Amino acid sequence: MAIIGLGFAKQNLHLFSLKKSQLLLLKLIAIILAALLFCEFLIYYVVIAQCNWPEVKATVHDGEKERLQPVLKAMFLADTHLLGEIRGHWLDKLRREWQMETAFQTALWLLQPEVVFILGDIFDEGKWSSSQAWADDVERFHRIFRHPRHVQLKVVAGNHDIGFHYQMDTYKVKRFEKVFNPERLFTWKGINFVMVNSVALEGDGCRICSKAEAELTGISHKLNCSREQEQPDSLCVQGKQLPASAPILLQHFPLYRRSDAGCSGEDAAPPGERDLPFQERYDVLSREASQKLLWWLQPRLVLSGHTHSACEVLHGANTLEISVPSFSWRNRNNPSFIMGSVTATEYALSKCYLPLEHKVLATYTGAAVFLVTLILVHLELLPSPFHFGWNLLRKSKRK
Repeated sequence: MAIIGLGFAKQNLHLFSLKKSQLLLLKLIAIILAALLFCEFLIYYVVIAQCNWPEVKATVHDGEKERLQPVLKAMFLADTHLLGEIRGHWLDKLRREWQMETAFQTALWLLQPEVVFILGDIFDEGKWSSSQAWADDVERFHRIFRHPRHVQLKVVAGNHDIGFHYQMDTYKVKRFEKVFNPERLFTWKGINFVMVNSVALEGDGCRICSKAEAELTGISHKLNCSREQEQPDSLCVQGKQLPASAPILLQHFPLYRRSDAGCSGEDAAPPGERDLPFQERYDVLSREASQKLLWWLQPRLVLSGHTHSACEVLHGANTLEISVPSFSWRNRNNPSFIMGSVTATEYALSKCYLPLEHKVLATYTGAAVFLVTLILVHLELLPSPFHFGWNLLRKSKRK
């Protein structure tokens, strides 16, 4: 009988140990799934749900009456830098692209923009990618930034898409335009947007540069005609008239400024980099090209990318330029995009931040530490926190 009892005891002990192991496995799986679910999905909804469209004055005085103007909800983002086959490690590509895809799709679902503008450097290696690599990158772009038909997606070229001026050629420009069909002048709800290939504003008379300048002077003429609708010039009568609205200028390179010394905010350039002087035609447009754009187009607002950091610059008396930070964790710990409520005469902007990369990594680290602690407690290499706390409580009561 004693032997039989001992056998039952061993069997029960084995079953108890097996159940403990199964329970531990279930706990580990639950913690891993919870960490993945939060860090890869839920955190984007939690963070982006805090963003709201800014309010804009939508009424204008038309004689003695007030007239309501339609409001356009526009998203502006920049410098996605989809990695290519040369510099892109597969794990880095997977991580960065998942972050941008989840952020973009979450923003579309929660915020419901009507149009999205991407201000250049869509790709990281477009300036030197082969035909096959380009096709692969384009396919990934369309997957990451897929959007409903009622949402328009507009893109301008950046130096990583077609190369700097010394790398740019007709083949790369046409290859880019074949995919994105960029419009130099885009009008919606009475609002004019001018989208510039700023890489082509070198001013040296090259074929691509001459064509770009000719297009801009043509747009300038149309905009001037729209401002003279009451007493149109004889040359303005021909063709379709644009809305009488000062344009919003969209480009990759910022207009000329000496440095980011006047920039501030949590997503501005780091303090050690703000005083570094910018190089014309590399970091910013040349002074001459910047003056031409401001003179030709007379924009009410300029949005640009390229620097990967935020900045606000006032050109002249009342032309504000916003440098839009990078949308990718590869370039910033705190990526963001701009939300704009725009009418024909007014605009209001707000910034929407994406999840911070270091917080996501900290969450994973915390989950990993918790997993290791559970395993060590199970193996009795570490006292159970519950029993440890209970013993401390009992000792304190005895005293």
